[in-house]
Amino acid sequence: MYSKALNTNQIMRQVMYALALGVVAAYSFFGWGVIVQIVLAVVTAIAVESAFLSIRKHPIKPAISDGSAALSAILLAISIPSIAPWWIVVVGVAFAIIFGKQLYGGLGNNPFNPAMLGYAFLLISYPLQMTTWAGEFLGFSQAIDVVFNLSSVDALSGATQLDNVKTQLALGKMVSELDVHSISQAWINLGFLLGGLYLLFRRVITWHIPAAFITGVAVISSVLFLINDQIYIPVQNHLMLGATMLGAFFIATDPVSGSTTPKGRLIYGFLMGVLVVVIRVFGGYPDGVAFAVLLMNITVPLIDYYTQPKVFGK
Repeated sequence: MYSKALNTNQIMRQVMYALALGVVAAYSFFGWGVIVQIVLAVVTAIAVESAFLSIRKHPIKPAISDGSAALSAILLAISIPSIAPWWIVVVGVAFAIIFGKQLYGGLGNNPFNPAMLGYAFLLISYPLQMTTWAGEFLGFSQAIDVVFNLSSVDALSGATQLDNVKTQLALGKMVSELDVHSISQAWINLGFLLGGLYLLFRRVITWHIPAAFITGVAVISSVLFLINDQIYIPVQNHLMLGATMLGAFFIATDPVSGSTTPKGRLIYGFLMGVLVVVIRVFGGYPDGVAFAVLLMNITVPLIDYYTQPKVFGK
């Protein structure tokens, strides 16, 4: 949940600054495709938001300058594969801005996290493109060729570590037979963790949702691992693989679609963390952050209703 002491533009800029370490880590492992996707996403978000505001006869400059469209675009761009074709990020960002934000009346009125709504739409609609990741560092020219469909990606692609582990376990292999670690994912998650701590230090967000989210992931993954350590991966792998830290500090803390009461934020974050692991382990997708966020977005009115603090004196 974002600080009330900062205006919208200041909050969005601080969050973008905090994303930098994770983005740099992703770039260092996957190359220029990460940057190309971010630029393409931001340009698309500004264009789509401007067009939609024009249709609605609303002023364009104030809505664009607040940075919310650009931030949603960046969050979506760093969530999709860096070698996904250009139209994936364009379609996803357009869907996020229109159906996740503008159709509800713009910033402050959307019940769902726009970036995760766009991501879920892409994952369901285009599973192949959304689960094919870069297997090596791509230079600028390589990234342009791949993203804009100028060359084949077959020799450059691979699956994420979560996807690999999930596939191997489904084939009957034991955890002890697998390499469940990923240096790239660990460094990327560490980057987003440090960025999240920066947001806490600057009081841009409060501790409730991130702490509860990480606790939820840790508790349910620990319970599963204790039940059977040969079919369920350890807690540290759930924490440092996939989009765990990005989800905990940057996505779950969305002030519009998240819970607003102190107790509600703890419940909201904890259950979201639990759902992330449940979807990873028992669902059909390797990571569950986007679906966990959207499912918990639905519950926010109920959670807030039952967790309203008592009025002093009553």
